[in-house]
Amino acid sequence: MDVQGSRFDHHFQYVFLSSSFLSSFFSPRPTSPGASGSILFADIEGFTSLASQCTAQELVMTLNELFARFDKLASGKTTVCVLRFWEDCYYCVSGLPEPRADHAHCCVEMGVDMIEAISLVREVTGVNVNMRGGHPQWARALRLRIHITKATLQYLNSDYEVEPGFGGERNAYLKEKGIETFLVLGCSQKRKEEKAMMAKMQRTRANSNEGLMPRWVQERTFTRTKDSKVFRQMGIDESSSKDNRGVQEAMNPEEEVDEFLGRAIDARSIDQLRKDHVKKFLLTFQASSLEKKYSKKVDDRFGGYVACTVLVFCFISFIQIVIFPHTPVMLGIYISIFIILANILFICAIYSCIKLFPAAMQTVSRKIVQSRTNSTLVGVFTIILVFISAFVNMFACDTKGLAECVAEKLNTSAAMVTPCLIRSLNVSAEGGLEICPSRGPSCPFPEYFSYSVLLTLLACSVFLQISSIGKLALMLLIQFTFLLLVEWPQRALFDNADLFVTSNALPFIVTKVSLRVMTPVILTVFVLALYLHAQQVESTARLDFLWKLQATEEKEEMEELQAYNRRLLHNILPKDVAAHFLARERRNDELYYQSCECVAVMFASISNFSEFYVELESNNEGVECLRLLNEIIADFDEIISEERYRQLEKIKTIGSTYMAASGLNDSTYDKEGRSHILALADYSMRLREQMKYINEHSFNNFQMKIGLNIGPVVAGVIGARKPQYDIWGNTVNVASRMDSTGVPDCIQVTTDLHQVLADKGYVLEHRGVVKVKGKGEMTTYFLNDGPPNS
Repeated sequence: MDVQGSRFDHHFQYVFLSSSFLSSFFSPRPTSPGASGSILFADIEGFTSLASQCTAQELVMTLNELFARFDKLASGKTTVCVLRFWEDCYYCVSGLPEPRADHAHCCVEMGVDMIEAISLVREVTGVNVNMRGGHPQWARALRLRIHITKATLQYLNSDYEVEPGFGGERNAYLKEKGIETFLVLGCSQKRKEEKAMMAKMQRTRANSNEGLMPRWVQERTFTRTKDSKVFRQMGIDESSSKDNRGVQEAMNPEEEVDEFLGRAIDARSIDQLRKDHVKKFLLTFQASSLEKKYSKKVDDRFGGYVACTVLVFCFISFIQIVIFPHTPVMLGIYISIFIILANILFICAIYSCIKLFPAAMQTVSRKIVQSRTNSTLVGVFTIILVFISAFVNMFACDTKGLAECVAEKLNTSAAMVTPCLIRSLNVSAEGGLEICPSRGPSCPFPEYFSYSVLLTLLACSVFLQISSIGKLALMLLIQFTFLLLVEWPQRALFDNADLFVTSNALPFIVTKVSLRVMTPVILTVFVLALYLHAQQVESTARLDFLWKLQATEEKEEMEELQAYNRRLLHNILPKDVAAHFLARERRNDELYYQSCECVAVMFASISNFSEFYVELESNNEGVECLRLLNEIIADFDEIISEERYRQLEKIKTIGSTYMAASGLNDSTYDKEGRSHILALADYSMRLREQMKYINEHSFNNFQMKIGLNIGPVVAGVIGARKPQYDIWGNTVNVASRMDSTGVPDCIQVTTDLHQVLADKGYVLEHRGVVKVKGKGEMTTYFLNDGPPNS
């Protein structure tokens, strides 16, 4: 990035280290009360003028590259956890959440590295960047120095050279608390030798592990680490950056993907899935909940199954009519069965276009198709009707045995009637029984009854609602019934056919299996084949149902996870900013920045919370104090989420200070009506009322100071490992000053905001002239109430 030094004249205000700062400004984590740690805090001096002199893109890029460098240092070398950015400030902690005995050393080393980074930025960009003290009168003395407390010094074990810092002479709080401060000049000789030895060991370890370590997985960041000219000149390369976290060292991306795919393939294995979820013989799900869901599954193709059954019936009818003699009973039965099947088909077919028919038909169709039990019963009923049509003609045929008839005619025994005798009598299949008194039409080809039964069995395999065990039971019932007819009342019908075939084949020697023997074998093989087919079909159907169920559950989990991640993202980024980064066409290194013309900014702080916070055994070392603060902040968040405050955006919380703004995007900015400004004013008054309510119910006396201001700001997202949305500019600084110089339980506003609110009928009180740090004297007002009619 090519910039002019005159436009980017900004300085680091100070680097401040304090081991007691954790209890005075931030609180220890509730999970580890009383934990020891150190905080490093750095500020940029002259940032307000910088923000007013450069574009939004230049400002965000500069801050992002600077803070991204600090993130790299924090995560790579010093094992420091980055907390967050606070406007133009940067702070991080060591010793929390994971305890470290050398937390003070880590923060000091971090400060040293930050000084070196500032020097690199100054050399590369030509920007006058320095580590400086917080006040002009002692800035020169603190240039390129680290300011620490005595508590921090005690943890350093004389590893660094220090000199008195005289912090009490420049800061009233330090003087009031009697906090002694020091300036770190550099490492002691002992510390230098230790660092040199550690560096040598690290180089040796790196050389020995070279080629053995997996490639590092780059973090998805918002920084311009690779494309940035500044970062390349500063020697930063993410491809070679080191991270001490063991998660990334476990395996390289290819191994991780292979392992994931392997687990996915195993999970989708048909045999494994069937073994884990489906019973081997019954093919029911082992889990009753899955079986219940499967039983409620609606098969929209049930009408098609009935149609196939009707088609099978038509084939059977055609065979019977062509092969066997016609009788009125046969025609009557076939017509009746056809009418019944046609009506069933019509009712079931209604389901596919159900809205075109009367309500009564719709109800019947739904009850049949949507109920697994009802559809199974209807399917069994249609199969039975088809089976009846397959054998009913047998009872119309003449069942008198040919051998007995001939024996009776020749006055001999039936055993003496042979195929040769039948042939010598010139008895044909067409008129073979004419020598005997006929009691019905002749049916010389009974094997077609068997063929019709086979078609009936084939119709059983069509209905997927019927389980394989149910199909087996139904087919065995059909087989047993037909074989019973073949072996008992209709036995002569099949024996006559065998005798005719054998006699007509003479003089050739024919080895023919009897129909009464062949029919059971054929039916048994056919039933077995259809049962195996039914098992395969049902198994596939159940696995398909299981896959769909798993896919649906995974999709729902993914959607829930996406929604959860989106909510988490919206907690740190506004919705429009989150959408900016979630867009697929966005580059990974693309920054978000925006110049906002007129934004209302609010700082609301609980001014006496530091007095309330104490670490005692009775309050779990301060955890109960933090819990109450969390409930207060949660109440503020709940209020800001109301529809009337949709134009507002929570920026962050800093200790016990709550920061919010309105008008940060086109959807919330009201240029004409200034409704976004009024919404923030109403919200500030609502917070004041909420604090009164909290005091009444918690028996506390918290005092809230609120500061408001309006004006232009720069909004953007910065940070490498912990991206954060923030706003910068003179407007933000003045709003913060309105809070810090305010009066408890009052809302202090600037003159610019007073003009807007007064025109809208808000009740304001003139406070007078207030001395504001960095601004001199300013005229301010108190916001007391809203418009009379509100």
